This record gives sequence, C-alpha cells and structure tokens, in this order.
Amino acid sequence: MRKSRFTESQIIGILKEAEGGAKVADLAREHGVSPATIYTWRSKYGGLEVNEAKRLRELEEENRKLKQMVAEQALDIRALKFINSKKW
Repeated sequence: MRKSRFTESQIIGILKEAEGGAKVADLAREHGVSPATIYTWRSKYGGLEVNEAKRLRELEEENRKLKQMVAEQALDIRALKFINSKKW
C-alpha cells in the first residue's frame, strides 16, 4: 500500500480547517489534493483526535499481522491434513 504524503496529524488539521468553515475546494487546492480525497479523509478520520488516529493505525497494523498469522496457520493445517490423508 502506498504511503501517504500526509501524516495523521496533518490530515486531522486539514479536516479541522474544513470544519471551521473553509471551503473544501479551497483546502484541496491549497494542500494539493483532490476534494474527493478530503471527503475520504473525513469518512475515515472525521471526529478523531491525533492520538486516536495513531491508535487506529496501530490497531489496523496489528489486525493485518493477525490475519496473516491465521492465513499461514490455515495453510499449515491444510498441508498436514493432506499428508495425513495419504495411505502409506
């Protein structure tokens, strides 16, 4: 996944400007992103504080690692079942 040019704190700062009454189109032009990006950020980070956004990122990373571990274990189980099913 591509790394964002903006940190969570920068994104939240931009969203707070939008909540403060700035137009989304003007903010998008000022920061070099599309208005759709700002709306996507709003859906993901809307209402979060910086520490909450960092915690969210940590939890997403932990979730990704756990899913990978489960997938690897499932492959191991399938391989063991295949080996056990053969008549030697």
